[in-house]
Amino acid sequence: MMQELTQDNLAEIVSNNETVVVQFSATWCGNCRIMKPKFKKLASENENATFVIVDAEKFPESRKMATVDNLPTFATFKNGEFVKQTQTNKADVLQELVSEVI
Repeated sequence: MMQELTQDNLAEIVSNNETVVVQFSATWCGNCRIMKPKFKKLASENENATFVIVDAEKFPESRKMATVDNLPTFATFKNGEFVKQTQTNKADVLQELVSEVI
């Protein structure tokens, strides 16, 4: 399942889903735009996880759930707990992060 946050409620999504993969991005971020289709492709290939895109500037409470100090940042959550995050613009690094929780 793939969704983009429309409100600052990532904590609710993380608590209601076993496995969550998040892309923290911003509209001005070129690498975020490059990674978005790759992130969506991973979402379509992994039906047993919830994939969420979070605008890190619009949703500060959601941003606090992972160490987001550069964009794009990708974070994984399992059973309501933060697992790991990485900052990358490489699809293979993102795939490796996803593989660790799925």
